[in-house]
Formats: sequence, C-alpha cells, structure tokens
Amino acid sequence: MPRAACLYGHGSIASILAPLFIGLPPVLSLAMSICSDGEAMAGKTQEEGQDAQTLSEAMRAIRKERRLRASEMARLLDMPLRSYEHFEAGRGKISFDRIVRFAEATNSDPIALMAVLALGKPEFALHCADNKLMTIFLHAMGELEEQLGADIGYLNSGTLVGAFTRLVKDLVENVRKRDTFAEQWLEQRGAHSQDSRRVKGWRRRPSD
Repeated sequence: MPRAACLYGHGSIASILAPLFIGLPPVLSLAMSICSDGEAMAGKTQEEGQDAQTLSEAMRAIRKERRLRASEMARLLDMPLRSYEHFEAGRGKISFDRIVRFAEATNSDPIALMAVLALGKPEFALHCADNKLMTIFLHAMGELEEQLGADIGYLNSGTLVGAFTRLVKDLVENVRKRDTFAEQWLEQRGAHSQDSRRVKGWRRRPSD
C-alpha cells in the first residue's frame, strides 16, 4: 500500500503528526486565531482575517471536490451545522485538532491546509489532497532529524537550495513525462482509428 494511502490507517493522524511539531519554529503563519488548545483569540488583525479567509477557501474547495454538503461535514465532525458553517467561513474557532479532523473526514492533507497560510494559495491544499504531499514531506523531515539530529546545522543554505531545486525539477519532469506519454498514446490511437476507418471504407467500396 502506498505510504500516502496508509497515513490514516494507524490511529488518529493527530497523534502521528503532533510530535513532529514539537520544537519546530513557527514557519507556518497560523495566525493568532489558530491555537493548539482550540481557543480562538479575539481581536483578529487584518492579516489574521486574510489567513482565515485563505484557509476557508481551501476547506470549501476540498469539501466540494469530495462532493460533501455542509450538513454532511457537520455530522462527520460532530458539530452543529451553524458551528460548522462558521468554522468553514473562518469565523469560528479554528484549531490544529479541527483542521486534522476536517482532513480525516475529507481524506485530505492537514499539513497542506496549514501550508496555504504561508503560501497564500488556497488551491495548494486541494492539489495535495489525494497524494498527501505535505504530510509525506513533513515525515521525511522527521526522518532527517532522526538521522542527523544536531548535524542538520552543518547543511548550508546552498546545499539545501540545490537539493530542493533538484527535487522540484525531478518531480516536474516526472509529471511532464506522464503528460507527454498520454499525449503520444492518444495521438497513436487517433492515427490508428483513422487508418481503421480508411480500411473499412475501402472494403465497403462497391465494385464497378
């Protein structure tokens, strides 16, 4: 089974991911309205309001992609419909736990949902919903920490930029090759179909 497919198969994903956040710097701008204990702080700034709107757009896009109504999501999350509507709109309490529960209910990537706040691109969470790209990436960073520990500090910025640039290039080429293969296959099938029609037309041509 692919690793991405089994991430939800071993207990709560919150218990799997939470340890990976311990000691991490706040690289994701989760905003003051998103708190680890589920408490929503009052007095959102304009930036926090924008973060809430970005997350709201990401969750709504995923819910619609999964063909789920708001009432169905409320039931899955064990929330009153009005509370869920406020949550999805970014007006209710937003916590790490609720984001994870939303991801479990929609089989999407909770880390990608939080990453949209740093990227400012709500569509990123939808793009990662099936393959769990950001959750896999975070697990990979966890493995790097386990293997290198304090020696991570010896990796200079140039090495990291080069490594991730090559990774991005490889991933892009992987997708481009797949698209090229699909296009060539369709062209070949189209040419084969045209040849078949010509042959059938020739066979059906009446004799003089």
